[in-house]
Amino acid sequence: MIGLDSPDDAAVWRLSDDKAIVVTTDFFTPVVDTAYEYGAIAATNSLSDVYAMGGQPFLALNIAALPDHLPPEISSEILRGGAEKAREAGVVIAGGHTVKDKEPKYGLVAIGFVDPRKIISKSGLKAGDVLVLTKPLGLGVTTTALKQEKVEKAHINEAIEWMCRLNKTASELALEFGVRGGTDITGFGLLGHGLEMAQASGVSLHIEYLKLPFLNGARGYAEQGIFPGGAFDNKMYFEKSVKFGKTIDEPAQMLLFDPQTSGGLLFGVPREKLEALEKRAREMNQPVWVIGDVQPGSGAEIEA
Repeated sequence: MIGLDSPDDAAVWRLSDDKAIVVTTDFFTPVVDTAYEYGAIAATNSLSDVYAMGGQPFLALNIAALPDHLPPEISSEILRGGAEKAREAGVVIAGGHTVKDKEPKYGLVAIGFVDPRKIISKSGLKAGDVLVLTKPLGLGVTTTALKQEKVEKAHINEAIEWMCRLNKTASELALEFGVRGGTDITGFGLLGHGLEMAQASGVSLHIEYLKLPFLNGARGYAEQGIFPGGAFDNKMYFEKSVKFGKTIDEPAQMLLFDPQTSGGLLFGVPREKLEALEKRAREMNQPVWVIGDVQPGSGAEIEA
C-alpha cells in the first residue's frame, strides 16, 4: 500500500481488508552521555514511525554496532534501555544483529499492525485542518549543547524526558478523532517534515510562531549558534518553500529547521473536532499544541 513512491514514515503491506503490516527501521549514534537513556531514546524513536502511521507496534529486532573496546556493562545498558522501552510499548524484541564499529550505533527494526482504512499518511492533510503538535521543539540544539559541554543539566534532563516519551498515546488520540494526515518530527525538523506533508497533500501550512512550544533552553542555545549540522542542511534544502514573517529572526528560523530526535507527532485535525480533541487529550494526559492551520496553496508561511 505504501512504499518507495511516497515520503511516508514506514512501508505498509495489506494482509486483509481490516489488517495491514507496518515495517520501519531507524538507528543512530549516541545523543546523550548515559547508556541506558541512549538505548531508551533510540528505541522510542524507532517505534515512532509506526505510531506516526496510525499503527501499533508489536515486534522488533535490535540493530547494534559496537566498538570492541566498549565495556560490556555499557553495551548491556544500551540494550536494557531499548528493551524496557519496548516493554512499555507492548513490543517484544525477538533478537537482532550486532556488528563491530568504531562508534556505537543502536536502534530497532519495528513491525506493527494498522487498519488499512485508518492509515495516517503525509498525503492526508485537508485545507481547513488545524495543525496539532505533541512534543516541544529544540531537541537538536539541546543535545548539541550537551556534545559541546555547554548545556545546563536541567535543560538536558528535560530533553531526555521528552525523547523517552512514546508517541503511543498521541497516535491513539489522532486515530480516535479520525486523523488521516500526519507524521512524526525527526531529522528534517518541523519545517522539513511539515513541507513533506504539504507537498504530498497539495496544500500549504500556516504556522503561528508564538504558538510553537520549545524546550526551556532552546532559544538560548540557538542565539549562540549551537545547532547540529543537519539544521543547516535542512535550511538549505527547504527554505525556498518557506515564507517567514519580517519579525522572525535568524535563531528563530533555524529552530524550525532543527533536527529532532524522537520528536512528537504533527497532524491535521478537522476544525470542528478540535475542542473535543483537546478535552480528550487532557483526559489522556497527552500534551497538544495548536500551532496553525492548513490552507490551499503550497509551501509554508510562518507568522509572528
